[in-house]
Amino acid sequence: MLNLPTIITFSRMVIILPFVLVASGNPFLGAVLFSIASLTDLLDGYIARKSKQVTKVGILLDPIADKLLVISALIVLVDMAIIPAWIAIVIIVREFIVTGLRVVALSRDIIIPAEMGGKIKVTAQISAILVLLFNSSPFFTEMLNRIFHVSDLYDLGILLLWIAMILGIISGVQYFIIFQKRL
Repeated sequence: MLNLPTIITFSRMVIILPFVLVASGNPFLGAVLFSIASLTDLLDGYIARKSKQVTKVGILLDPIADKLLVISALIVLVDMAIIPAWIAIVIIVREFIVTGLRVVALSRDIIIPAEMGGKIKVTAQISAILVLLFNSSPFFTEMLNRIFHVSDLYDLGILLLWIAMILGIISGVQYFIIFQKRL
């Protein structure tokens, strides 16, 4: 039950607390912590598949860890007045509904793997959160301005968040369709 991929997944959950504690006061450090946590998502899945250590616990915990990380970041961004609360609420509600569906499916020995739409959604979420956090960092915006003569990436971050929200709704519907077909 406790293998390397699962330990890596747990590490992602552990990183959430320091991320939440520092992100609003130091968005650059928050973005770095969020990046590290996001990279563990790629790493745990890769190791699990490569070493044939895919477990039901891992299948269940991995998306929960992802969702906790994203939900925490969205709450931080709302608290920092960077994103509107309603967008965060739509994304968070979708995450709870899909996670609940996957738990119910797993309890019936139905495994619903991540679909491509869900993977693209996660990529858009992570990208949006990183862009918005880095954009809130005076250090990063100064560096961005010096190198690229661009001082603000807020609109890009919001666009990515909208894409993530729309893809999340679409992929959420897909999960329900897959679950109904497998019943």
